[in-house]
Amino acid sequence: MLRMSFMDHLAELRTRLLRMVFGIILVAVACLSFSKPLWDLVQQPAAEALKAVGRPPELAFTSPMEAFNIIWFKLPLMCAVFLASPWVLYQIWGFISPGLYRRERRWAAPFIIISAGLFILGGCFAYFVVFRYGLTFLLSIGTTNNLLPMVTISEYFDLFVNVMLGVGLVFELPVLIFFLTLLRILSPAFLLRHSRYAILAIVILAAIITPTPDVFNLMLFAAPMVLLFYIGIFASYLLVLNRENRRFPWKIFGMTVLVVLLLLGGITWLAITKYGYHLVPKWPFLLR
Repeated sequence: MLRMSFMDHLAELRTRLLRMVFGIILVAVACLSFSKPLWDLVQQPAAEALKAVGRPPELAFTSPMEAFNIIWFKLPLMCAVFLASPWVLYQIWGFISPGLYRRERRWAAPFIIISAGLFILGGCFAYFVVFRYGLTFLLSIGTTNNLLPMVTISEYFDLFVNVMLGVGLVFELPVLIFFLTLLRILSPAFLLRHSRYAILAIVILAAIITPTPDVFNLMLFAAPMVLLFYIGIFASYLLVLNRENRRFPWKIFGMTVLVVLLLLGGITWLAITKYGYHLVPKWPFLLR
């Protein structure tokens, strides 16, 4: 990597970018076969939000090509971005890995798996929690002021994509912190020392990304981001321990996590069997 000229770097970057684009296009073509069920999933939050404000669960379109462009072009492309994320991340790692030490290249598989997993997890969090609450809040503002909501398919899909991709990228925060530590730009001690500034920046970023101005939805964004920030610090601390040939007490840590999970599982089981709660595919996931 160090012996490559600037033009060689550009040629390598172009090759990696073309591979990313071709991978996304191939997955998008495969997603075309599932456009109808995919659209049913995308439309579900809108249907629930419209029902909640007393309106028919239908979206409008104002031009003959609008529905076709959304359902048969933009939607498969958006799904391909999430499904092809492991391939995209593999190409990113392939571009940067020659500049790393040999022992640091062992992080390739964890980097790809964790990064793709966090990106998809962020999309799921946006779909099942943030977007539903935000959309219901936005529609309820108009209906309480005697306004009739006429949501077009394009406006709805644009908001849906912005929230899904925005939250998905935000969930990459631990990977970003780990990568900066890998390049020796940041350290766990520095991050902990300046964590209050990081939390302030997270709240400001959450206020910008949040589709609604209420505090509740702001916290739905900010709380996971703060948690992800500290997960990133923990990951960078593990990296520093590995560099210094020190061992982390995984046995004690694993037992602690297991006890916490068992307690949460026990509370959930008790709520379902004794108090009449049931699981639902949206926040707060347990309802009477």
